[in-house]
Amino acid sequence: MLVVLVAEQAAQAASGSSGLMGAFKERPTFLVANLVVSAVVVAMIVERVAFQLSKYSVNSKEFFAQIKKLVTAGNIDRAIKLCDAGDYPTLQLVKAGLTHANKGPDEIDAAMSEKMGELRPAVEKRVGSLWSLANIATLIGLIGTVVGLITTFSAVSDPRLSAAQRQAQLSLGISEAMYNTAFGLGIAVTCMIAHLFLHQRAKNIQHDLDATQERVFNLLTIQTRPGGY
Repeated sequence: MLVVLVAEQAAQAASGSSGLMGAFKERPTFLVANLVVSAVVVAMIVERVAFQLSKYSVNSKEFFAQIKKLVTAGNIDRAIKLCDAGDYPTLQLVKAGLTHANKGPDEIDAAMSEKMGELRPAVEKRVGSLWSLANIATLIGLIGTVVGLITTFSAVSDPRLSAAQRQAQLSLGISEAMYNTAFGLGIAVTCMIAHLFLHQRAKNIQHDLDATQERVFNLLTIQTRPGGY
C-alpha cells in the first residue's frame, strides 16, 4: 500500500490529469500483462487456501483417538469404515495402515509410506510457483518503467512538439513508469506474503501427517505383538 500511495502521489504531482486509467488507456501493454499475472496469483492463492482448509480440516488427534479405541477392541473393519467417512488425506493415510494391519510391520510401513508419497506432493502443489510469479511481475513492471521513461525522454526531445504537448507526454511517461513499478512490486509482495503463509501451512500439514503415520504404525505393530494390549 505504501508503494502504491507513493506512486500515486508522484504521478499526480507530475500531472493532475494523469492517472492509472490514463496509463491504461495510452500505453496498456505492461500494465495489462501484470493484470493477467495478478489474476493468476489471486486464483492460485484462493485455490490453495480452499484446498488446505477443506481437505485438512480433520482433527488428527481426535480421529486417532477414535481409531485407537476401535483397534484396541479388535474392530479393525469398523475402523476402516470410519476412514471411508470422507475423502480426507488423513483418513486415507490411516486406512492404508489399517488395511494391512494383519500383514506385519514391514507391510504396514510400506503401505503407509506409499500413501504418504501420494499425498505429500498435493500439499505443496503450486505454492512454489508464487516465487516465480513474484519475479515475473517485478520484471514486467521494471520493463514497463524503462519503456515509459524511454518514451518520455524521446517525446521531450522531439522538436516537433509544442511545450504543452511535451508537458503532456512527460506527465504520461512518468505516470506510466510509476504505475508499472508500483503494480509489479504490489503483485510481488502479495506473492511473497501468500507463499509465506501457504508454505508454513503446508509444513504444518506434513508434520501432522508424519505424526499420524507414526501413531498408527506404533498402534498397529504393538497391537499385533504377542501380549500387546
